Amino acid sequence: MNDQVDITAMPGEVAEQAAPRSRRRKKRSLLAWIVAVLVIAVLAGGGWYAWKTWYATDSTRERVATATVQRGDLEDAITATGTLQPRDYVDVGTQVSGQLKLLKVAIGDTVKAGDLLAEIDPTVFQSRVDADRAQYRNQQAQLADKQSQLALAELQLARQRGLMKENATTDDALQSAEAGVKSLIAQIDAIRAQMQQTESSLRGDEANLNYTKIYAPMAGTVASIAAKQGQTLNANQQAPIVLRVADLSVMTVQAQVSEADVPKLKTGMEVYFTTLGGDTRRWYGNLRQINPTPNVVNNVVLYDALFDVPNTTGELMTQMTAQVFFIAASARDAVFVPITALRPVGGGRRGGAKGDRPQSEDAKPADAKDGAAKTRNSKGAVPRAGGEPSSENPAAKKGGSDSKGPASRPGRAGEGGVATDPRAQYTNGRAMVRIAKEDGTFEDREVRVGMMNRVSAQILEGLEPGEQVQLGVRGAGGAGKGGGAAKFTPRI
Repeated sequence: MNDQVDITAMPGEVAEQAAPRSRRRKKRSLLAWIVAVLVIAVLAGGGWYAWKTWYATDSTRERVATATVQRGDLEDAITATGTLQPRDYVDVGTQVSGQLKLLKVAIGDTVKAGDLLAEIDPTVFQSRVDADRAQYRNQQAQLADKQSQLALAELQLARQRGLMKENATTDDALQSAEAGVKSLIAQIDAIRAQMQQTESSLRGDEANLNYTKIYAPMAGTVASIAAKQGQTLNANQQAPIVLRVADLSVMTVQAQVSEADVPKLKTGMEVYFTTLGGDTRRWYGNLRQINPTPNVVNNVVLYDALFDVPNTTGELMTQMTAQVFFIAASARDAVFVPITALRPVGGGRRGGAKGDRPQSEDAKPADAKDGAAKTRNSKGAVPRAGGEPSSENPAAKKGGSDSKGPASRPGRAGEGGVATDPRAQYTNGRAMVRIAKEDGTFEDREVRVGMMNRVSAQILEGLEPGEQVQLGVRGAGGAGKGGGAAKFTPRI
């Protein structure tokens, strides 16, 4: 081999031959080390890229909850529950007592005004009418008898007066004749008064006889029947209800609205309702009236709000349950996002600078020191960018359990726990959102807000349908203690 040393050479020559071989070995060792370092660097870079691409991005996406900006119809509605009643109806009763002898209609029959509906047994009332008529005829006969006696008495009085002029009779006979005439006149007046009384009784008994026949007071449909044929009805205490005639072409919805929502209602505002099993069909109307007297049910004050809807097809029936929506505001073909995606302008940025990923659970926003600008989450604590409550609410850190303080209740804010509507923060029409970009980063953006309800907010400017907005951050419950299930921290 070329690398072997010539043993026949002198010692100086051997040293000269060994030097190049040592240098070649060092070069090969250095080259191998450089190659190894390059291989390790390539493997480390590839591992870091793979972790960043597949693991870190997925972890961030799992930890951050987002929603898609949508386009559609949006409305702010006040909800209530109501029942359906015919707008025009009459409960038909009876004014006389007796047996219901005949019932000529059935439920669902259509009747016209004046149609015979039912008949009470008229025997007793017919007998009273007959007795009154007989008594009236008797009084007429008595009147005729007294009138003939009066005529005779007047002739006798005239003869007595003639005899008195000739002194052919006495004063006593003349006075008796005058008294007889006056007595008969008084008796005739009494009989005529009795006849008037009998006539009055006769008219009343004839009216009661007519009341035994019950006629339809209006045109409509027989909605219900409360009495059976053959049943005895007692009208001495109150008028018994026999049946109900209702005009079902127009129905009235009687909605019970809580006292907190009544100030939001205005007469004439648009309202619609759905029925159970109605295939989400909406029936529209306008608020007609709010009854001033409330109904108190289990210490809850409810006011009746009434509105009418046409029922030309007859699908709506009495006592149906209606889910009522009073439309306070609406927007058609609007761009909207969940209201939890908004935060007030100037309320502090979460998640670092524009384009950065959300901060870790250990990082605080820069404005967390300003107590007046803190936005508390549903647990009553100041949320970090990663969703972990700050140390200001230690109870929220224990195993993910809820805080028991008044400020910890959902929908409440501030130290005093005063209930607030989240929409009150955006009355100036400005808000901030965080946009999720395709590379997994987030961007803060100011938007202009239109109408809102308690779920969604209309975006007038700043967002396009299809974009992703951040709602909140999911963090492990009870970080550092107790473990527990993952929890969700909303944006507001």
